[in-house]
Amino acid sequence: MTDSGTVNSKHKVRKSMVAGLRAIMLIIVLLLSISFFVSVFYIVKKERRENIKSEAVTTLNTISESITSDIERYKEISRLVMMDEGFVDYLKATGQPVDAVFVNNTRTSIMRVLNPTTMVDSVFGFRDDGEYIVSNRNRYSIDIYDIKDSAFRRRIEEQKGGAVLTINADGAIERVVGRPLISIGRDVYEVSTQKRIGMMIMNISSTFIDRKLVSITDKKIAVIGSDGELLSGNSDVLGLLEGIAIGDEIVHKEIDDGRNDVLLSVQKISGMPFFIAVATPIESGFVMYGTVYVILALLAVFMLAIFIAGMYINRNVTKPVMDLTEALEKNREKGTLDQININIPQNEIGLLKDSYNGMVERVNELFGKLLENEQTIRRAEMRMLHEQIKPHFLYNSLETIGYLAMEAGADDVRKALETLGSFYRNFLSKGEREISLKTELSITKDYLALQKLRYGDFLTDEYDIDPETLDCRIPKLILQPIVENSIYHGIRLKGEMGTIRITSRFVDGVLHLSVYDTGIGMPEEQIREILAKKHYNGDTDSSFADIYDTSDSFGLWGTIERVRGFCECEDVVRIQSEQGEYTEVEFIIKPSVK
Repeated sequence: MTDSGTVNSKHKVRKSMVAGLRAIMLIIVLLLSISFFVSVFYIVKKERRENIKSEAVTTLNTISESITSDIERYKEISRLVMMDEGFVDYLKATGQPVDAVFVNNTRTSIMRVLNPTTMVDSVFGFRDDGEYIVSNRNRYSIDIYDIKDSAFRRRIEEQKGGAVLTINADGAIERVVGRPLISIGRDVYEVSTQKRIGMMIMNISSTFIDRKLVSITDKKIAVIGSDGELLSGNSDVLGLLEGIAIGDEIVHKEIDDGRNDVLLSVQKISGMPFFIAVATPIESGFVMYGTVYVILALLAVFMLAIFIAGMYINRNVTKPVMDLTEALEKNREKGTLDQININIPQNEIGLLKDSYNGMVERVNELFGKLLENEQTIRRAEMRMLHEQIKPHFLYNSLETIGYLAMEAGADDVRKALETLGSFYRNFLSKGEREISLKTELSITKDYLALQKLRYGDFLTDEYDIDPETLDCRIPKLILQPIVENSIYHGIRLKGEMGTIRITSRFVDGVLHLSVYDTGIGMPEEQIREILAKKHYNGDTDSSFADIYDTSDSFGLWGTIERVRGFCECEDVVRIQSEQGEYTEVEFIIKPSVK
């Protein structure tokens, strides 16, 4: 029952993977469909808005150019009026009484100039004595003060006869009944003397703008004065202008007018005191559906491509993966690493099968080598223990203790025996491969104490140990072999009193452990051979090979190899030396703390 349940569970897992792939393909199709429809919606919407903007810009430019052209024509008419002889005579009569006949003749003279045109509402002539004339008899509201002394009056004076365009003469002249007026103001100068003789204001009825807008029926258009007063067009547009910053550039803003979304486009007519606003329903925008059809065709092509890809993936990926998984599962159930023999396409998955078979072969080979290496390491460790617990060291230590018993007395003998016992107790370390730095230092100190008992005070030992490093776990017996090497191949060969200094410290979280001796040192070539592991690799041609002969001691090279194996890194040792002066061996160990 248990095996059947396990098989069913694994079968469900495999089926869920297939179902997952199918679900992913379905999600991809769904996401692509959504993406295409969203793209169509976005493109249609964007294209409609761009077309509306383009149409609005065209409409604004057309109306603006038409109004500007008419205004320029009216400016030319105003220039003709100010040069009319009857009009000039009236202005030159400043301070002189004029009768009704003279006034009527002046009006007749002005009207002769205006007859060829239309939409000129009136012409005002102002003399400097405060008297003025009007070309017709309509009712007007006139603010004489603004005419004589105002910003509007000063602007006209600054133009030196040039035209100043305003609405209702900046509020100085308004019709009592009727539409706003567009006023063209000029100072009038006598031609012969170029002396200023008065001021003229020609008013144009804003109804002339109506003709510009009458042909445009699909948009709401308004021409509005700079003071916000409607000159012509649809008054509904005025309510949409709130918050719109009007400048020299065309401004576009989408607004809800209460019934539908509209694009409001506003343009100031250059050099004139009014601007044009166009409100166009967004839904009325033209769309080139050819683009939409192309996108839908691409969607169909993508769907077909996904179907073909799905069939290809099922045949070349999904099924081979399931077959490969089943073969791997059988190996797992048998608990063996056997090669897989199934028929699958010779693609990347086939390469995966071949790689797996190669890996299985290599792993089986490595397992054999690993077992062999483990046995070799065990033998090496036993050899290390054997070499360290060699009889002559023990015999020499006991001989020294016997000598002390005869010469020094019971206390020194007891001390020597305790030191020897401490050395072997720490040395054995309950069979552990890793010990703390504190224990390693105890082994080294006991070893040096026994050497001093045997040979006398031929050396001094110094310690510079960071207390934080004492609990670090390191490979057992990496200091004692280095110290032994320093004594026998360094200090004793020098034939004088020597010093051994052991130092430990942390640098960036890494343990630096060094042994320094004042022995004979070693040449650079010897250091290179040690670091290159020549003796370990079987190179016995080295002229320094006898120094590392394991018949004398475990040797420096063996200690380096054990530290490399512990750190799983080659760069674990630094050796510095000066012949006749010193040698320093420094280990760089990533510590392990228990």
